[in-house]
Amino acid sequence: MSDVQTLTRKDFSSDQEVRWCPGCGDYAILNTVQGVMPDLGLPRENIVFVSGIGCAARFPYYMETYGFHGIHGRAPAIATGIASARPDLKVFVATGDGDALSIGGNHLIHAMRRNTNITILMFNNQIYGLTKGQYSPTSELGKVTKSTPQGSLELPFNPVSVALGAEASFVARSIDNERQHLADMIKRAADHPGASFVEIYQNCNIFNDGAFDAVRKNVPNQIRLEHGEPVRFGEHGQHGVVMAGHSELEVVDVADAEPAEGETLGVQRRLVPAEDLLVHDAHRDDAGLAFALSRLAHTPVGPTPIGLFRQVERPEYAEQMQAQLDDARLRKGSGDLQSLLTGNDTWTVGAEPSTNGHGGDGSA
Repeated sequence: MSDVQTLTRKDFSSDQEVRWCPGCGDYAILNTVQGVMPDLGLPRENIVFVSGIGCAARFPYYMETYGFHGIHGRAPAIATGIASARPDLKVFVATGDGDALSIGGNHLIHAMRRNTNITILMFNNQIYGLTKGQYSPTSELGKVTKSTPQGSLELPFNPVSVALGAEASFVARSIDNERQHLADMIKRAADHPGASFVEIYQNCNIFNDGAFDAVRKNVPNQIRLEHGEPVRFGEHGQHGVVMAGHSELEVVDVADAEPAEGETLGVQRRLVPAEDLLVHDAHRDDAGLAFALSRLAHTPVGPTPIGLFRQVERPEYAEQMQAQLDDARLRKGSGDLQSLLTGNDTWTVGAEPSTNGHGGDGSA
């Protein structure tokens, strides 16, 4: 254990040349992840990074841990197999919005609904970067790209909404250049038993530069969610969120707050007392409140929630699977594989009706 405690960020940096475009947000994410690893208190040989295809998929090469570079979209399936067979390992998935939500969408949602013990880091740059700038499942409506020269016709996915709908037991969002916040979300996700999902707004400065500037560079637009705290934001906490009619959330101005320079509270938004603000409950068993918060900003062009949306306790998949196997061994001893495969529904080809367990004509 003493060796584990002395590990540093450098110990988790491989000897491979990092090959992303200069200025890519992936560099900041990689540096943050490498910095978080020593805090997990795990030896490097107990950590696995799994990826699919895309710019984010290079991640395992740059981590001095075990790694697996899979095929497009299949990282959650591979990670599920590793976590189920080796529950002693800490398994991470590094994926992008195209890899995870297009061809990999089915694998992603089922890994989360099963509550497989994996930590999914989804880098969202709202574009296909590796294949040179085609629209992705998170690109905004009307997005003009090489594959949509007249604008995208498809409503984009909201990744946090997708994760909540799939019943992930831990769901969070952060931003590539918010180093302290991102590190905190990744550490909390890694410590969570079960399926944890962290969406990371990641700037692609080549093919989609500035996609998140409204939140990435405009800090007062960040609605930082903290369990048990009122949902409040702005330079002086002058804005907040309340539960309005029909269980809908509304962005409002806070009556007791100091306005920002050049701002008059209560003009563009309703003015409410601070005690009426919504208090965030990330531990609610029902995901409805977290889902409503995720819909405050379908795309990040204004005030946008980041932080922890949901964290609940649910039975973890591998543990339940192991319990079933242990129960079967107790009830049936070592077991007989052939009996398991054939079961009770058997036929003998050409047998007489009297010897056929189903009373048929003896043919198969």
